[in-house]
Amino acid sequence: MDSITQAALGGAIGGAVLGRRLGRKAVLIGAALGTLPDLDVILDYGDAIANVTEHRGFSHSLFVLTGLATLLALLARRFAPARDIPLSRWWLFCGLILMTHPLLDALTTYGTQIWWPLDVRPAAYPIVFIIDPLYTLPLLVGIGVAMATGNGLRAPRAGLALATAYLVFAFGAKLLVEHRIEPVLAAQGLAEAPRLVQPTPFNTLLWRVTVVDGVDQHETLVGVFDGDSTPQLETFSRGAEREAVALQSEKGQRLDWFAGPFLRYESASIDGQETLVATDLRLGFPGFYPFSFTLATREADEWQPLMVTQQLEGPSRGNREALARLGKRILAPTPLLCTSDFVPRQWLISRPSQC
Repeated sequence: MDSITQAALGGAIGGAVLGRRLGRKAVLIGAALGTLPDLDVILDYGDAIANVTEHRGFSHSLFVLTGLATLLALLARRFAPARDIPLSRWWLFCGLILMTHPLLDALTTYGTQIWWPLDVRPAAYPIVFIIDPLYTLPLLVGIGVAMATGNGLRAPRAGLALATAYLVFAFGAKLLVEHRIEPVLAAQGLAEAPRLVQPTPFNTLLWRVTVVDGVDQHETLVGVFDGDSTPQLETFSRGAEREAVALQSEKGQRLDWFAGPFLRYESASIDGQETLVATDLRLGFPGFYPFSFTLATREADEWQPLMVTQQLEGPSRGNREALARLGKRILAPTPLLCTSDFVPRQWLISRPSQC
């Protein structure tokens, strides 16, 4: 989630745990601790793929954060002026604030390495978009009231309760969408294909379903208010014939570990040179993918892996037409919104007749 949300969550938890004893200080300290894991963004690994795949890495590990929470609790118990707060309470304060940060991140699409340094794929069970005002607002109101009144306990707890209830709703909405898409995928022989079900930007009422079937990528939108409307799949090529070349390089293997199989490969002319580009299909929206990386260049009819990869500039994030159409689609299945409306036609294989 975004840093404002993480600070608000940390402040709310701080108030809920030690607000009665520390008042506003519990909220302020909690907000500061809540953003601590995201300081890894200042690290530059000298490579675009490394920077993306190492983010939410060691600093989001539950193992690392457990140790850090223990250390901070010991220091607080030893040096904090509030001598009557027991060590167990300090540990609960630090532990909950630090460890809820990666757990919340794991409820988004990006992928969070909560089990670092174990060699497992990043955890991601997306039920909220990386920015969701309906989750953040109750937390902000709660800590705002606490700062204004000096009562650091009651309002943060209320904010936490409302925000948590919203996550429960989002989880239920995802289950509903998965239930609606199951028969459609089964009818097309895609029941066992890798799929990703995630909310569209800034809401939990309209969901994007991405399915990868070997060389193809299927997309559809499913809304909570769609009723008996049958989801319609659109099919795109993901350039899988170039995947073998990408996996020959360490950078390509790292990206596959991070996002595979939800990757598209294409050959593009960059600075007058034929370049292999990989795009993460999970993040963003069809036609608006923010993460594309150079992997190799063709020299004398052979692909040569790049020693240092670069992230290409993505399409404008401020496409008002796309956001406006998504907003209209949230409340009704018609008129049909087709993701292919925003994707270059050379990638399109098939789409419903209604599009």
